[in-house]
Amino acid sequence: MIMMTNRQWLLTGAGVLALAMLPLFLPNFWLANILGRAMVYGIVALSLTFLAHYGGFISLAQTMLAGVAGYSVAMMAPTAIPLGPLAMPYGFAIPLAVLAATLAGALVGLIAVNTREIYLLMITLALAVGFSLFAQSNTQWFRGYEGIRNIVGPEVFGMPFRTHIVFYYVALIMAVLMYLLVLYVVRTPFGLALQAIRDSARRTAAIGFNVALHRIAAFALAGFIAGWGGVLITFYNIGITPSSIGLWPTVAVLVMAVIGGLGHPLGAFLGALIYAVMDTFASTIIGHDRFNTLIGLVFLTIVLLSPDGVWGMGQRLTRGRRRATAKNTGTAENAAGEH
Repeated sequence: MIMMTNRQWLLTGAGVLALAMLPLFLPNFWLANILGRAMVYGIVALSLTFLAHYGGFISLAQTMLAGVAGYSVAMMAPTAIPLGPLAMPYGFAIPLAVLAATLAGALVGLIAVNTREIYLLMITLALAVGFSLFAQSNTQWFRGYEGIRNIVGPEVFGMPFRTHIVFYYVALIMAVLMYLLVLYVVRTPFGLALQAIRDSARRTAAIGFNVALHRIAAFALAGFIAGWGGVLITFYNIGITPSSIGLWPTVAVLVMAVIGGLGHPLGAFLGALIYAVMDTFASTIIGHDRFNTLIGLVFLTIVLLSPDGVWGMGQRLTRGRRRATAKNTGTAENAAGEH
């Protein structure tokens, strides 16, 4: 369980304040296409990190759940092309889309509740690929290959959602809220029980907890988190297609979470930022066709050098520096005592 000290809360607040000030110094391209993009994809990766670290199971269905929210908001969007029969204001469409992702998450949990490890991976991967293929073949609701376009999002204080500054701040606010939500949940009785189930499901069941219900609830909460990411990703892409929720986006979210580190919620955003930077600039340097090779090499390198990702590497370096400082301080004190 993560216990935030006063110092860590201060560092978190300082980090959020620094991110809020970045629009004063960075161009719009960085705000929307690098940082904003990293935050919305990081929200989806956060849902995977939550399940993996606190629940003890890795789900490959998180992109699917984001897609459920994305398609839901697209089918209900008042600006959609083509306009669907369920069109309504964004103020109603967005909460309903997140609700759909939450219910879909509970359904995934119900299906996969009795599976573990590789079997859980295969079931959630099958669900993700199956949903993508269904969206690809369905033309009445999901519009097949073309998908649904012109999902521009609501106006915020009279400004279009696609305005760089608006998108950046909305992405930042939602990323912070989802991050704080995870930190809060894992300290509640539900979160503590979930971590106990991760450590020993049999012992937790023996003291009276409903293991299956807690796991389903965890998947539902992960669906809620992924749903917000899916809505924002749909606004970022100005629409949604089956290719945006297919096999590669599913693997990409897993790569983000693992690169950043599954041991802490911040790892999801670190991994998403690294991925966004590489995806934006590496393709122009080594060519788009070789990007997958590059991301694969980076993934393998980080996993081999630091199995707990960039966050874990930073934690080890910090602890090493503290031990060295403490050792030097102790040596100096001993030397002063001898004199």
